[in-house]
Amino acid sequence: MSEKAVFLDRDNTLIEDPGYINSPTQIKLLSGAVEALVELKKMGYKLVIITNQSAIARGIVTVKVLDQIHQKLIQLLAQKGAYIDKIYYCPYHPDGVIPEYRKESELRKPNPGMILTAAEEMDLDLSGSWMVGDSYRDVTAGKAAGCMTIMINSPATKSYKKPQDPVPDEHAVNIKEAVNIIKMYDRNARKTIAKETPPKTHSYHTPEIEKTDQPEPVDRPMKTYTAKAVAVKQEREDKTEAEPEEVHSGKTHRLLEEMLKHLKSESRTDMFDDFSVMKFIAGAVQIGVLFCLLLSLWFLMDHQRPIEAVQTAIGYAIVLQLMAIAFYIMRDRK
Repeated sequence: MSEKAVFLDRDNTLIEDPGYINSPTQIKLLSGAVEALVELKKMGYKLVIITNQSAIARGIVTVKVLDQIHQKLIQLLAQKGAYIDKIYYCPYHPDGVIPEYRKESELRKPNPGMILTAAEEMDLDLSGSWMVGDSYRDVTAGKAAGCMTIMINSPATKSYKKPQDPVPDEHAVNIKEAVNIIKMYDRNARKTIAKETPPKTHSYHTPEIEKTDQPEPVDRPMKTYTAKAVAVKQEREDKTEAEPEEVHSGKTHRLLEEMLKHLKSESRTDMFDDFSVMKFIAGAVQIGVLFCLLLSLWFLMDHQRPIEAVQTAIGYAIVLQLMAIAFYIMRDRK
């Protein structure tokens, strides 16, 4: 029976990305990555890293060194109780300087080659699996392979959507929230499957037939559902089976859940958008304005100070205030 998996991008999903990593000593796990992987294992998912490594084609790192990097990554995770089942990487790039690896490849994301290879070699059910990454390349590859997808919108790295890029099934601010989303989908799937399981039936015998002890029938294997299909099926059944009062209550409950989900998503986005360099500089300049105004007031109260000192302080305050306004405008137009 095929198993489900979570395919994970490597850089900015599990580890920090300082550029092209070319040494095992550069590996630094992201906060919450270990706990997230442990939770996914408990949920019964295979964990597979899917990563583009054009650094090989560009001559920045060798295959041998990359293997050492990945061995170190596996070791660091295992020391904390998180275990990766397999790592797949694509060394090819059409602009590479190493002739052996200078080409386009079906393995390179956004192509789904690595995911399809992993599914074949590890006997994985792609319809029940997820692709989690921080770029639209990951989303495109996951969609093409038939997986559900989660886009990590990290505040450290911004990924901009092109017109041809598909829309991810879900968004998350980090790997920990991605795990919570997968948990929610799995929980809804189990509830729906439990609801669809028919109750056990009892067979009645006529008096003329002698009763015999018969073993209970063996349950059929449960059909594997994607969480999205389960949600759609659940909604259809609620519409057809519920009484009018129940339908109204169910619709209200779902509407409230959607509103709450939207508000949470907006607050997560705003939480990371509130800070900017321009806003910080504008605030610092505004403090300078206040200082100049206080200084001019002090000069004005000191009769021994010439009036030119007061005018100079006020002049600086005006200039700084204009600078603060300019920085605020630049911040709003980012």
